[in-house]
Amino acid sequence: MADLTQSLIFPSSPVPLNSKFYIERPPIEEQAYNAICKPGNVLRIRAPKKMGKSSLVSRIIAYAQGMEYKTVNIDFQQADRSVFANLNKFLRWFCANVSLQLKVENILDDFWDEDIGGKVSCTIYFEEYLLSQFDSPIVLVFNEVNILFEHLEIAQDFLPMLRYWHEQAQQIEIFEQLRFVVVYSTEIYIKLNINQSPFNVGLQIQLPEFNEEQILQLAHKYGLNWKGKNEPKQLMAMVGGHPYLVHLAIYFLSQQDISLERLLLEAPTHAGIYSDHLRSLWEILQQNSELSSAFKKILIDKNNVELEALIAYKLDSLGLVKLNFNECRYSRELYRIYFQKGIERTELDYQERLEELEKDNQKLQNLVNIDSLTQIYNRRYFDQYLNAEWQRMAREKSPLSLILLDVDCFKLYNDTYGHQAGDNCLQQVALTVRNCLKYPTHIVARYGGEEFAVILPQTDQKDAYSVAEKISNKIKFLAIKHINSQVKLGIVTVSIGVSCTVPNYKENASILVRAADEAIYQSKAQGRDRITISPFLNFNSSK
Repeated sequence: MADLTQSLIFPSSPVPLNSKFYIERPPIEEQAYNAICKPGNVLRIRAPKKMGKSSLVSRIIAYAQGMEYKTVNIDFQQADRSVFANLNKFLRWFCANVSLQLKVENILDDFWDEDIGGKVSCTIYFEEYLLSQFDSPIVLVFNEVNILFEHLEIAQDFLPMLRYWHEQAQQIEIFEQLRFVVVYSTEIYIKLNINQSPFNVGLQIQLPEFNEEQILQLAHKYGLNWKGKNEPKQLMAMVGGHPYLVHLAIYFLSQQDISLERLLLEAPTHAGIYSDHLRSLWEILQQNSELSSAFKKILIDKNNVELEALIAYKLDSLGLVKLNFNECRYSRELYRIYFQKGIERTELDYQERLEELEKDNQKLQNLVNIDSLTQIYNRRYFDQYLNAEWQRMAREKSPLSLILLDVDCFKLYNDTYGHQAGDNCLQQVALTVRNCLKYPTHIVARYGGEEFAVILPQTDQKDAYSVAEKISNKIKFLAIKHINSQVKLGIVTVSIGVSCTVPNYKENASILVRAADEAIYQSKAQGRDRITISPFLNFNSSK
């Protein structure tokens, strides 16, 4: 299990090429590889978010490179806003990116002619310069084309140009070198008043969900023995075969001491592992009353519901429903349970039962995660929360701060006043620290003995230092007598270490703990009752 743990990556990003956790979904991989081998061909990959588009694209690129094709990956997420100011600027950005990735000199000015326009200039640049530099095929990958769809004036010129190049490949030999891979998230259809793809050219691949055999494969790769057991069916009954939802469940089951039954029980609640995913869908529906009303109708009706074609298409694009012509049914039990919470249905007491379940779950969580003496979080919860916030801050590229504090000379305090007084002291310190925290995401935990830890997401070093200073002062204000303390004040004080960084997926939260621990060691070495900032992890937004 140690080797497995070291190779695990939280399933929130594309599956790396060398990862054993990529599960093929035949025949889409073979179809994609065959598509880019055909001169001038267009391959379109469309699906809702987190269905595995990026993981597939990285393998298409690797396959092309293995065939000694040239590859260019245009990701519209990387474009500055100013790039979309007008068509001419966008096309020059596009040509410059292709030149850069193909490692050829950018000589756009030699080909660009304002009188004939950007589209013709761009076409000539490709035909007479870029394509003539190579004998091998060139695969142009367009990632996150949904961003381009948000700039319709540009999309309405750029996409027809690509269509023209595709058609020219049937007549002009040099255009046969081009192969196009167009990738986009179907959520964009919610913003567009359309009921079909805005770029209907070439082969379309719509990513399927995992089947039971593929779920078994993934579970096996995580070290879970599900063969011949009911777990795959139980999981599919809740989330279907949605790759991200399945992968996330299997990841947590392999990492935490939790049963599948417990995970599925919590899955459609805010305490479950899918809370972020469900919230994002909820927000989309809340912003579109027409879609929200239609989906509520589907949830209430036990049979398939016939909807207006555009509405049905948009709900399908979100992955919320399964279509049978214009008839719809919710796509997975997870969505039915979660979204039904917002519907007033007098014939069912589901809402009350769910609330009672969440209360019971919370009571159980408290028993597991709360320190019995201080009534703040314990070390177990601290470890879980810190790792979870490390992953979340890595996604958001936001700072994460950690404060470690130690009650000075606490053994002497216990020796002087007794263990009951020591317990009372720790309770007062814990309550004081908790009252110094302003935000629900900021938490304090008993780290061990007389040690406490404060986790501060979205907080840089400067603000973390302010919190540490407030904690130190408030504890002194308690004026708890400590006549044998080595700190001359004669009252209970604390030594504090602070660390801060912007997390990334290559490292883990242990570096933050080590840095804060080294800082608190310096505070003690320098006489106690002081705050030390880690010299190594001290990210400050104002820098």
